[in-house]
Amino acid sequence: MDNIIQDIDILDKNSQEVTDTVLTSKEENTGKKKKLYIESYGCQMNFADSEIVSSIMKDNGYDTTSKFEQADVIFLNTCSIREKAELTVRKRLTDFNKIKKRKPELTIGVLGCMAERLKDKLLEEEKLVDLVVGPDAYRDLPTLVGSAEEGLKAINTLLSREETYADISPVRLNSNGVNAFISIMRGCDNMCSFCVVPFTRGRERSRDPHSIVREAQDLFDQGYREVTLLGQNVDSYKWSPEENNKAWLEKKEKQGETEVVINFANLIEMVAKVSPDLRVRFSTSHPKDITNEVLHTIKKYENICNYIHLPAQSGNSRVLELMNRTYTREWYINRVDAIREILGSECGISSDMIAGFCSETEEEHQDTLSLMDYVKFDFSYMFFYSERPGTLAAKKYEDDIPLAVKKRRLQEIIDKQRKYSFERNKLDLNKVHKVLVEGTSKRSEEHLSGRSTANKVVIFPKKNFKKGDYVNVFVDDCTTATLLGNSVD
Repeated sequence: MDNIIQDIDILDKNSQEVTDTVLTSKEENTGKKKKLYIESYGCQMNFADSEIVSSIMKDNGYDTTSKFEQADVIFLNTCSIREKAELTVRKRLTDFNKIKKRKPELTIGVLGCMAERLKDKLLEEEKLVDLVVGPDAYRDLPTLVGSAEEGLKAINTLLSREETYADISPVRLNSNGVNAFISIMRGCDNMCSFCVVPFTRGRERSRDPHSIVREAQDLFDQGYREVTLLGQNVDSYKWSPEENNKAWLEKKEKQGETEVVINFANLIEMVAKVSPDLRVRFSTSHPKDITNEVLHTIKKYENICNYIHLPAQSGNSRVLELMNRTYTREWYINRVDAIREILGSECGISSDMIAGFCSETEEEHQDTLSLMDYVKFDFSYMFFYSERPGTLAAKKYEDDIPLAVKKRRLQEIIDKQRKYSFERNKLDLNKVHKVLVEGTSKRSEEHLSGRSTANKVVIFPKKNFKKGDYVNVFVDDCTTATLLGNSVD
């Protein structure tokens, strides 16, 4: 099933959502005595966190390496959103066990969401692991590594209401030099019943917007031409000079105790003003929080990309209530209608869909398919429901849909999405699109690959263009996943 999704290539590569991608640290030789190797799994937030970890360790005497055999310290930055992600990490640990036997002084650490979920249980189950560190404790890594080097198992999985790592300049790993991710907030206050994120990343808090703008400016000065603002729920970004915790800030607002509040619409405008040549994307939006103010801000600035990842999860209101998504089918449609009205039919919209959630009937599954008919998503992340320990759904609901039914429903969702991905791409034919070049095409060194403002991959002949250029491309052909064309003056 995963191969089918990958083959038709309709997953959003820039989305906050979890992917099967594994990123490793780059080779760096600045003369430091020790080497750090990182493998990152899951969502773009994890990949961004690995860049923060690299920066912290670099300040403490470590260069990064792309070869784990050469490392003094190995970190696995993990995901817990699906069981498969955790099983992949456990299998990878068995690979590292071989080198650990030859090199007993090697320090191995598990970071991120899996570490936060399992805590000291992970040290008990995986004997070769020396340290377990949650997403809010990365500043403590040098001390914990020092303890591990002295033969002491180390753990810090304390969650914070304040930590945003705003003062740390990330070390860009595996960067193409064009696109970069900027974390604008941490944690999540939404308690979706199927999701472990609130338990592994803590309460929602927003990063100082001025530090975000400085990071965007620094990236632009280094030659980057696109930034993606990352958060579990970017539309609920809210910051004041006195408070970065959304829950506390909203309480103070109600009591009239705060005057200056910067919301997400304000933030994307601030970043857009860095330069008209710096594209701005963001992920992920929540249907309950995305506002018309945000949509009008996108419309106002040409360099804020005309694309929104708006996870639906289901097209049925009863199932959405069981998921604790806090909106109905009608509300979701209202938000899609607002996007189409304000930003136009060409605005890219992608989604997440879960097939076979607890007690989902065949009729309710048809509601998901009919929602897809209404919206016509450009692409989607599509999964069948997999129960995660500790979630509200695991505690309250029976996972009662047979696996064969889940897979069949998922296939129907995939088939429909493939149809609409192709249909939406055909609407881009015989038009000129402004494309930011990200590199050469995977299939031909004579062709370049880039993305349109609507997050569509566009392939065209190389000529004299290079990575980081903006190119006007007349699109005259397409596949389900790609637009094809030629540059024009």
